[in-house]
Amino acid sequence: QVQLVESGGGLVQAGDSLRVTCAASGGTFSRYAMAWFRQAPGLEREVVAAINWGGVVTDYSDSVKGRFTISRDNAKNTMYLQMNSLKPEDTAVYHCAAKITGALSAATRTRWAYDYWGQGTQVTVSS
Repeated sequence: QVQLVESGGGLVQAGDSLRVTCAASGGTFSRYAMAWFRQAPGLEREVVAAINWGGVVTDYSDSVKGRFTISRDNAKNTMYLQMNSLKPEDTAVYHCAAKITGALSAATRTRWAYDYWGQGTQVTVSS
């Protein structure tokens, strides 16, 4: 069983930067495609960014492209999301997710493609 634990969320001001981290255990992290999703109150969970097993291929939602960077360190079983130029509309609970097949596809933009989820970390951006 794979466990995913997010950390690094918090309260920041618009324009600030923040890095959230996802620590994985209990599985073969280096084989998994990984992603960050977010969910704001009353809204659907949406993909933010995804990364393939080797960290070479990435995919971003249009709303964060150019501001956020997803990365991973397979030696540390850890994934990161560096968030710059944060906006109030980025406020949400950020969840990491793992997919046991390692490639990205159109499906990896949907929550249904992922097999394991973390509990989430709250990111709040004040204006």
